[in-house]
Amino acid sequence: MPLKVLSALDSAKTQIYHFKAIIVAGMGLFTDAYDLFCFPAIMKLLGRIYYENNPENTKYKIPTTVVTFMVGTALLGTAIGQVIFGRLGDRMGRRSVYGTALMLMVISSLGCGFSICRTRNCVLFSLGLFRFFLGLGIGGDYPLSATIMSEFANKRTRGSFIAGVFSMQGFGILVSSAVTMGVCKIFWRASMNLTEHHTPQDADIAWRLILMFGAIPAALTYYWRMMMPETARYTALVENNVVQAAKDMEKVLDVPMTQIAEDEALPPQDRPTYRLLSNQFFRRHGRDLFSCSLNWFLLDIAFYSTNLFQSQIYSQFLKLNDDTVYQEVVKVARFQAILAICSTIPGYYFTLYFIDRIGRRRIQIMGFLLMGIVYFALGIPYHYWRKNTNVAFLFLYALTLFFANFGPNTTTFIMPAELFPARFRSTCHGIAGATGKMGALLGAIGVLYASEQQDENNYPKAKPMQIALLSLGVVCLTGMGVTYVFTPETMGRSLEENENENDNEDEDHNQLRRFRTSMPRLALSPN
Repeated sequence: MPLKVLSALDSAKTQIYHFKAIIVAGMGLFTDAYDLFCFPAIMKLLGRIYYENNPENTKYKIPTTVVTFMVGTALLGTAIGQVIFGRLGDRMGRRSVYGTALMLMVISSLGCGFSICRTRNCVLFSLGLFRFFLGLGIGGDYPLSATIMSEFANKRTRGSFIAGVFSMQGFGILVSSAVTMGVCKIFWRASMNLTEHHTPQDADIAWRLILMFGAIPAALTYYWRMMMPETARYTALVENNVVQAAKDMEKVLDVPMTQIAEDEALPPQDRPTYRLLSNQFFRRHGRDLFSCSLNWFLLDIAFYSTNLFQSQIYSQFLKLNDDTVYQEVVKVARFQAILAICSTIPGYYFTLYFIDRIGRRRIQIMGFLLMGIVYFALGIPYHYWRKNTNVAFLFLYALTLFFANFGPNTTTFIMPAELFPARFRSTCHGIAGATGKMGALLGAIGVLYASEQQDENNYPKAKPMQIALLSLGVVCLTGMGVTYVFTPETMGRSLEENENENDNEDEDHNQLRRFRTSMPRLALSPN
């Protein structure tokens, strides 16, 4: 029989607390998207400030090695943070380390803005260092937010609630664009009397303000994070304190104690004793961990490559060559906002609406398949698109972002929070997410290398970019195959049902082993 407090959680009606938890838990995802999407504008500002005096660098382009360092440090920090904080969430409790991850994000965002000094090498190095620590905080927030929301939610709408947390990235994109445009327009008006291409000194203040603003929303939710109780599933299943779990849920979900308190004192529960990454763990959960990790790895190769590919679109659609620094950055931020409103954000909310209707697995298969088709539509005729970049090209590019979010970008965040036991849940989510970030790093390096191969007009050569786009198509189709073969469906089932899905298989394995050991040994004749 399941514990009454867990049954009450699975059947609880949607309440105000659920929406409050979405906002509070989603603030780490908000900060992640804010940092990712203000990065192109920051690179434009840094290029104008620190590379304008190089007469050979007419586009004020930051060297690829520097961009790779900036991208790589953040992704590496995120991967490490996912593993460390994911493990701490299972060992110390979700709530006890939740505020630490958020505070690390706040301090690191402020540190990115200050960046210690003003000389070019020192600024770029310190910015990369603080982006590493920002990645640690963001990475730590991923497994904790997903796990907390999954353990608070009921089984009917759990997918929508976790997707709601993840959709906070959409607000991060919009706020990033709005802040970037607002700050640059203010400084733009103050520098109207300067020559057309001169980069004013106050541009060095503008990019710092844009980065530091990302700390404000995260800091505002710190108090509410600290007021959240530990999840009932962790308290009951990991700490074996069913009474405290019932008390916590009575406060936040407005459920009478009579409905969630056990009728009589329970003896200590006989919990499984196998360890993380043990043979028994892999027998029960190895397939799920493999599926979640590999799908996230493949998705992030494509998703981060697609976002970095935007820089190739700016030069062709926005005509930035004759703009001042603030005009250029405002155009980039406006383009990002329009693209997000038309493709990225609708993808989040399509998933939010459909995920508890058609299931995680189907959405993930569909997303990977359609992303792959669109990449082939971009890559096969890339020579044509390169010479005739038009609305059709932009529409196809927007489709990749839409089907990433109405597809594996959201579902790879949700499914690791539903498949594993409570005592391993955030650890396994962190392992899967960290594997994904390694894919992101691989995809980012690949796109940056392809864009570095330029022709006499300083545009990327067609062949490397075509190979990159076709490779992304193959990656997505591989993800579809992995999902079809290895990924189970978790819709409409309690976390405990998903957790115990392989128990029967494990029991069958034990019975078979006992049968084999009980059989008499047969003597082999020497002939």
